[in-house]
Amino acid sequence: MKYQNIKEGIFKKRPNRFLAHVEVEKKEEICHVKNTGRCKELLIEGVTVYVEHHNNPKRKTNYSLIGVKKGDQIVNMDSQAPNKVVMEWLKAGGLYENPSVIKPEKTYGDSRFDFYVEAEEHRCFIEVKGVTLEEEGIARFPDAPTERGIKHIKELGRCIQDGYEAYLIFVIQMKGIVQFEPNNRTQKEFGKALIEAQKKGVHILAYDCIVTEDSLILDKEIPVQLKEK
Repeated sequence: MKYQNIKEGIFKKRPNRFLAHVEVEKKEEICHVKNTGRCKELLIEGVTVYVEHHNNPKRKTNYSLIGVKKGDQIVNMDSQAPNKVVMEWLKAGGLYENPSVIKPEKTYGDSRFDFYVEAEEHRCFIEVKGVTLEEEGIARFPDAPTERGIKHIKELGRCIQDGYEAYLIFVIQMKGIVQFEPNNRTQKEFGKALIEAQKKGVHILAYDCIVTEDSLILDKEIPVQLKEK
């Protein structure tokens, strides 16, 4: 996926989870933050960030914060981007060759999953989670407790019982990752739910991404480690 009108800036502060103050072209701008997670390890005063400029007079802010420099690499932190890159990947035959149906936002039971896909004999529900938390090459999710996320995992298990295939795909919005793990320090219940879902037949996958200032591409599958070492 590609962004338009990207500018480099310097992060100043984040007064709430929706807004950030960023210096762009020597002027402090209020930017919409396209990620409501904590991201405290990313949004540090003085770091280089990337913002998308919008030519829309109806918007409350002229910019959206979509990326941040961490060390020598860029981390995409747009929470809408993972679904977009997975859609591109599905259309290109990343999961099933020549899918006949790719339907976003499909309701099943009490949940609404990110995708429903059909390809020949396959009928599949997919939930996508974006990952921005990284520690020493290990990507972890979630960075804050998510009861909604646990609900989705359990509902994927019910899909299996009803004869569907089910996938949970963690889109790691950066490179340099050697492994994905659930963030048991933040929410142990999430990691337990993943293990139970896997036992029922839910496929737990993780992929890293090629990230530039103005693009994001789903790239390589990353090993998943669910059990604590």
